[in-house]
Amino acid sequence: MNPFDCIIVDDDEMDRLAIFSYAKRFSQLNVVGIFDSAEKALVFLKNNEVAVAFLDIEMGGKSGIELRQKALQIPVCVFISSHSESAAETFELQTLDFIVKPFKLPRFEQTVKRIDEFMEIRLKASLFESSIGGDSVYIKIGHDQVKVKLHEILYLEALKNYTILVTDAKRYCVLSNLGEFLRDEKFLSFVRVHRSYAVQKQFIEKIGSQEIELKNKVSIPLGRSFKDSLKRFP
Repeated sequence: MNPFDCIIVDDDEMDRLAIFSYAKRFSQLNVVGIFDSAEKALVFLKNNEVAVAFLDIEMGGKSGIELRQKALQIPVCVFISSHSESAAETFELQTLDFIVKPFKLPRFEQTVKRIDEFMEIRLKASLFESSIGGDSVYIKIGHDQVKVKLHEILYLEALKNYTILVTDAKRYCVLSNLGEFLRDEKFLSFVRVHRSYAVQKQFIEKIGSQEIELKNKVSIPLGRSFKDSLKRFP
C-alpha cells in the first residue's frame, strides 16, 4: 500500500512541529502540507488530494471543525486539540480519532494503527469496484489492487468461500463465492456449467457430454444439471 498523503493544520508552531516529528516516524504517513490556518489549508486542498488530515480545533479565523465541514472528501480526519469538550461534535464529521493535547508518541502510534485499519477496511470495501468504462474489476492482492479486464477472464472456479478468476496469464483468488459473482450484472457473459465452474461464453470452443473445451484448449467439467444452460449456445 502506498503512503497516505497527509496535511497538518495547527496555529501553534510547536504543536505543528511535534505532530510532524511524530508523523515522520511512520513510513505510511507522507506529510505534503503544514499550515497555520484553515484558510491556507483550504487553498491547498483546491488543487491537491490528501488521505489524512491532522487538525487543531481552535485557530485564528476558521476553526478545524469548519475546515472539516468544507473538506469531507478527505477519508481520514484526526483532531488534535486541548479542547476535549469538542470531541463529541467532531465525531459527527466522520472523525476517525481525537487526540487530547498534550500527548506523546505512544498515543500517536495508536492513531496510526487506527488509520492503517481503516484504510485496510476501505480498500477491501472497494475490492470489487468497476473501473471507468465498466470493462474491468479491481482485485485485492496483499495491500495492492490489480486491475483485471473482464474480457480476459476465461472462467471462474469456486473454492469454498473463494472464487478463482482465471486468465491466460494468471489466477486471482477473491473472497467472494461464485454465486455472488454471477449475480453481478458485470458477469452476464458468464454461464454456469458446473457447481464449481462458470465460463465466459465467447471462449467456448466445443461442448462435449461431460466437459467443455475452451479456445485455449483448457477443459472444464460440465455438470449434468447445467447442460440446459448451454442449449442456446450458438
